[in-house]
This record gives sequence, C-alpha cells and structure tokens, in this order.
Amino acid sequence: MAFGETFSEEKGEFLNWLLEGGYPELAALSNGIRGSQEATEWLLKNNFARFAAFDNAVGGSEKAYAWLLDNEENLLAVFVDAINNNMEALAWFKNHKLEIFIHLSRKIRNFRENQTFDYHKIHF
Repeated sequence: MAFGETFSEEKGEFLNWLLEGGYPELAALSNGIRGSQEATEWLLKNNFARFAAFDNAVGGSEKAYAWLLDNEENLLAVFVDAINNNMEALAWFKNHKLEIFIHLSRKIRNFRENQTFDYHKIHF
C-alpha cells in the first residue's frame, strides 16, 4: 500500500518510509515511474532489472514488455496491462483475489494521466 501512496503524496513521506523500511527498490521504482532516469539506472545496477523493465513497459516500451514475458515476469506484465486499463488484466487480478494490484494500477494510471513525462529517460 505504501508503494501506491507514493503516487498521491507531495512531501515524500511514503517514499522515505520505503527507503527506511528496507524497500529501496520500490522507492526507486516509484521514482522511475515518475520519470527519474537516475532511479531506473539504480534499478538496473542493483539487480532489479525486472522493475526497470516494468517501469519502461508502463511507459509504453514494447521491448520492455516483451522482456517481462520472455523472462517469465508474467505478474508484472499483467500489472502493466491493468495500469493501461485492460479489462482482462483487471478481471484476472479480481478472480485471483489480488485486488491490491487493481488499487495500485488505478493509483499509477491516475498519476500518469495527470503527469508530463520526460521522453529523454533511459530506455530499458
């Protein structure tokens, strides 16, 4: 839940909680989705390629989405689809009692719909 809240906060309290709580990869992922090239590079350098690919797939990279599938990161691929409001993906999460991903996908989608992205960001 803290990860999802990072997309609606302004002061960075949840990001700090993730960092201090031992989840720097989730803090970096949140920052990456928000457009931080440095965060995406950190994910790659610290063996979180799946999150770097997820970040780029959320940003529309077909190559990153294919990487998720090729590397059996199927949950993350469905998560990308849910963020893009794919009804089948949302239903899959509901049918598997993973409603938290529906909540998170809405948080990220709402953030993205109200954000301007930096297209110079490093690509996966």
